[in-house]
Amino acid sequence: MLLKIGTRGSTLALVQADRVCTMLKAKGIDTEIKVITTEGDTNTGVPLHEIGGQGLFVRALDDAILRGEIDAAVHSMKDVPAIRPPGVLTSAVLPRDSPADFLAHDKSIDQVRVVGTSSTRRKAQLLRYDPSVIIAALRGNVDTRIRKLAAGEYDAIVLAEAGLERLSIKLPGNRLPPEKFVPAPNQGTIAIVSRMEPSLTEIMSLLDDPVTRSDVAIERAVMEEVGGGCFTPLGIYCRNGHLIASVLSLDGTREVRVEHDIRTVAEARDRGVELHNEARELIKEAYTLLGISMRDEGAGGNK
Repeated sequence: MLLKIGTRGSTLALVQADRVCTMLKAKGIDTEIKVITTEGDTNTGVPLHEIGGQGLFVRALDDAILRGEIDAAVHSMKDVPAIRPPGVLTSAVLPRDSPADFLAHDKSIDQVRVVGTSSTRRKAQLLRYDPSVIIAALRGNVDTRIRKLAAGEYDAIVLAEAGLERLSIKLPGNRLPPEKFVPAPNQGTIAIVSRMEPSLTEIMSLLDDPVTRSDVAIERAVMEEVGGGCFTPLGIYCRNGHLIASVLSLDGTREVRVEHDIRTVAEARDRGVELHNEARELIKEAYTLLGISMRDEGAGGNK
């Protein structure tokens, strides 16, 4: 059986897809990689929230699965939206890599003033830590971002540590501890999405890591109840059932933060509802300031 594995065309996406193919090959499954180009890959001049958020990348691959062009797709799981189209599911979650962000810079931290990132979460967290920094928009793949840093366009840039590790890239800088700079939900995790066909899901389940799946399911449940999508500065991180979740104002001056030990997804949803209620005004404020309608939130039912 030959499986067609879809992916974006960036270097990181291809490395992640190749990891999945290598794991499947070890199970005796033949694969081939098919690159799917998305608007998010070609339109890098504007912030993601203006063209549909990270879910833009996933939708193109979902459509390819449903059209039968590919059998499955490999994603950074943090990019997979809460609401999924009928006919596809997350059929495997690989063991988690580092969930942390990494602040890359080649000068003294005291000299860092202009930091490149287009993530509202990273912007708010950096401003909360140091209100004097200037956040400048930065998009593009990892190579493009590093090249802009080397060209002196920024004093520092923020990247996912897992992406650097997967690409075997070593940069000077600082790991941002996830307990303080709470990562995006599911950051550091690779997911495999496939059609809802028993033959496919049975194969993909061979690669599934139950511990990681449990932690990211808790994070996702909280995310769905809090709402906000990629528009709100929202960090959610669970490790072995210990949950940290944080909602910030866009300027980083205010934060609602909770920590709990979670045993079930149902309990995670309860904590998510509580966090949503406590952070309701911050979520609404973020949408207002970004000029985005709340109906675009695309998350859980507790708005």
